[in-house]
Amino acid sequence: MSAPGRSIPPSSPASKSSPLGTALATIRDRDYLLDRAGVIFKVIGDVHPGTHFLGYVKYYPDARGDRVLFGQTYRQNSVVSKAFGILADRPECYLYSPAVGCVITGVPREDIVTHYSCRQTLAALHQTPGFLDQTAVSKDLLAIINWIVAAGAADVIGVTGSFLVGACNARSDIDLVCYGPRGYEAAQALFAERALIRPYEGETLTRLYVRRAKYMVGGSFDALMRQEARKLQGLTAGSGAHINCEPLRADGDRTFAGVVAKEVGAISVLARITDHSEGLVTPALYGIEVDTVTESTVDEPSVFARRITHLRSYLGAYTGAFRTGDVVYLSGRLVHIQGPDVHSGFGIELTPWSAAESFLANLTR
Repeated sequence: MSAPGRSIPPSSPASKSSPLGTALATIRDRDYLLDRAGVIFKVIGDVHPGTHFLGYVKYYPDARGDRVLFGQTYRQNSVVSKAFGILADRPECYLYSPAVGCVITGVPREDIVTHYSCRQTLAALHQTPGFLDQTAVSKDLLAIINWIVAAGAADVIGVTGSFLVGACNARSDIDLVCYGPRGYEAAQALFAERALIRPYEGETLTRLYVRRAKYMVGGSFDALMRQEARKLQGLTAGSGAHINCEPLRADGDRTFAGVVAKEVGAISVLARITDHSEGLVTPALYGIEVDTVTESTVDEPSVFARRITHLRSYLGAYTGAFRTGDVVYLSGRLVHIQGPDVHSGFGIELTPWSAAESFLANLTR
């Protein structure tokens, strides 16, 4: 940012009558929330209880950190499950979510001080480029923002990650989000602009492989690269910084409203994707048919295998990664989902709130 400790002005400052005034209704998946303790939460999903916004700690005051916000040293957290330990002195941030079907973390609504909106931040950076410093990656971001605005897509694409709150530095990635079908189409056009973004290819594939190797279990190098090539990601033309865009559901999407998940156990399977139409956005929902159960914590897993009809993933790594007909290795939570639509029944869920194991979904061939 343009000065140490300076951050992008908040999208929605606190009000005396409500933590966010009228801004509460506009809080979306991947927006950030600052609470009274100075902790910044990343919002996960769009279905929240009346008491909290579900999310995890993204930045928190810590002398061991390498970021400066509000005149304090902050530390970045990129592992969702670590939020449990960071919030150990704040049990009010632990809650059971019927929608997800497990204990997760979230920020109590009464503790919210500031809302950082991905779309409003993009608009602020376009209107006031001085909020960005003169690093090469910041210049790349500004050029990309200018393209988005010129394309008339500023209402369906936003900036998230470190640039959302001014915690960026010269080594930062650029993280974008897009909303709904029009946002997805605009993002596809953006990532096709070779003057702004280069695809991972040739020698840079090794760099991508190193970045994604932790998702390797159950798949080959070639399969992993094919899976990654389907996603909106690349390298900025100027600085060579990693850039990605996570497709989110459109404003007002009700796909997961009223859904209740009940965990049965853990399961690993080989499955075939039968429908990817709802898997192009986060949270991703894929239709699946189980071929083989490779591991399970439940007795008689075959009884469940033939009843499993879908994969639900809150992990952005698997959004848009699979297509109908793909055979994938899945390791996740076996859940029974009840909801108002055809997605009720048994499924496999991938959630980031797991301290015991990493959930995976990978192409096998």
